[in-house]
This record gives sequence, structure tokens and C-alpha cells, in this order.
Amino acid sequence: MKATRITELFGIKYPIIAGGMVWCSGWRLASAVSNAGGLGLLGAGSMHPETLAEHIDKMKAATDKPWGVNLPLMYPELDKIVELIISKGVKIVFTSAGSPAKLTSRFHEAGIKVVHVIANSKFARKCEEAGVDAIVAEGFEAGGHNGREELTTMTLIPQIRKATSLPLLAAGGIASGEAMLAAMALGADGVQIGTLFAVSEESSASDAFKQQCLNLGEGDTMLALKKLSPTRLVKNALYDRIKEAEDRGADADELRAILGANAAKRGIFEGDIENGEMEIGQAVAGIKELRPISKIVNELVEGYNQALDKLR
Repeated sequence: MKATRITELFGIKYPIIAGGMVWCSGWRLASAVSNAGGLGLLGAGSMHPETLAEHIDKMKAATDKPWGVNLPLMYPELDKIVELIISKGVKIVFTSAGSPAKLTSRFHEAGIKVVHVIANSKFARKCEEAGVDAIVAEGFEAGGHNGREELTTMTLIPQIRKATSLPLLAAGGIASGEAMLAAMALGADGVQIGTLFAVSEESSASDAFKQQCLNLGEGDTMLALKKLSPTRLVKNALYDRIKEAEDRGADADELRAILGANAAKRGIFEGDIENGEMEIGQAVAGIKELRPISKIVNELVEGYNQALDKLR
């Protein structure tokens, strides 16, 4: 696999980034991806500051390769996390769910590379204006929180490529080397992968969550909660209650009440597969085996190379 602007930007072997997923992306998953030649991200969105500090320290002990932190800008303890990231010497931060201009300059002053996650061309241009180092364009095949435009990855990537010259990572529905090649043929410089790594041996998601994911087929996830924040969910008892409420026009407050407190933690981390918020992408239908990160990355690279050879 040839070098790209993403491998050069981060100093990594392969243009493969592990999404910083809440309740999945702890230090074991992130360090395994980095050690395999990609870029691992800690998912700060589900961590209190003291927990993130512990995971950063364990990352430093587990790998000497590049790694970073994913930081949703809606995080309730944002100022504390930003100070922690800077004081701990983190070198790469992926931001999402907010304005790319909010923290980019501050992170740059601290010598930190900044990547922002977007789902449309308008925000891609705003990222360029804000001076970020790269962007992630995420199609609505992805799990978890999603863009309101419901643009597929194959539709989104070429539009973003036309809108900005920034190094570009494709995300959403990418779970094979063939999908990597397709994304890069459309103009991406690399890929960010979530679902495939969420269902891995090193993921911090519960065993119940992982086993349920291995049993999912096509159409077993749906985009919901559009009045709050569009989120791709596994169809379960909680999803059924949400769908019934949305079908009759429930407002945002009622939807929040149905979700209850810590819904994603219940589903992903604690393994309540019926009454928890089970966030996973459409690509899960093709995952039928729990594998270590090292094997997953090797298969991605081999699949990419084999697909490229077939086209020559």
C-alpha cells in the first residue's frame, strides 16, 4: 500500500484510522490499531477526565506508535478535557459535533494536529477556513451519531473532494480492503473505520453487545432520533419504543425520556441488548467472527492489494 497524505500527516504505515467510539475505543483497542500500523484513537466521549488520563497513560505504555484522542465538542467537561489533552502531550485530536473553529487554534498552539468530522460540503469548507489539518467525511451507513443529510459514503466523498483540498478520510460502511479501495478511488486519502473495530477482541464493548452484533443481518440497523441527533441503532425493544413514538410525532423531550439516562452505556458497555442504545453501522451485517485487531488490519491491507491487482 502506497503512502498517502494521511500516512505522511500522522507518520503511520497504513491510512487506516480507528474511530474514537464511545464505550468501545479504550486503550486496548487504540493501541492495537496503532501497533498494527494504523492510527488508534481513544474515545473521550464516554470518559470522565480522570478516566481519560488513565487511558492516555496506558496508551503511552502500550505503544510507541502515533495515536490520538477523539473529542466530541458537546462534551460536558470540555474545558477539563482540553487542558488534560494538552498537559498530557497528546499529538493528534479528532473533533466532532461542533464548530471546527472552536479549538483548532488552541490545539495548534500546543503542537497538536487537528482533524474534524463532517457530513456535508458546507462544513468541509468551514474546516478549511478554521485551518484543520484533515477532515473525516462520514456517510450515513455509519453507526452512532450521524449527519442529518443522510448522504451515503459513495455520494458524499466525491462531493467533499470537490469542496476542499484538505487531506480526506472516508468513513461509513467501510469494513473491507475492497471498500477502502473504493473510497480512495473516489478521492479519499485514507479511511476511518468504526464498526469493524467495535466488533473486535480488543474493543471495550461488552461481550453481549459483540455477540449480538455478530448475529445481525441486512436491515437490522436503522437511523432514528432525528429530532435529537440522528443515530443509527440496532432494532431492539428500545428502538421499537422510539419508532412508535416518532411515528406518532413525539417531541424531543419525550424521546429523551424514552432513552433514559446513559442509554448508550447500557447497550454497548453494560450489554443490555434489549433496553440499551445499541449503536453500530450497516457494515455489521458482514461481520460474523470476533477477531483480534492485528488480523483485521492485515485482512484490510491484503483485501485492498488484491482488489487493486484485479483492476490492473
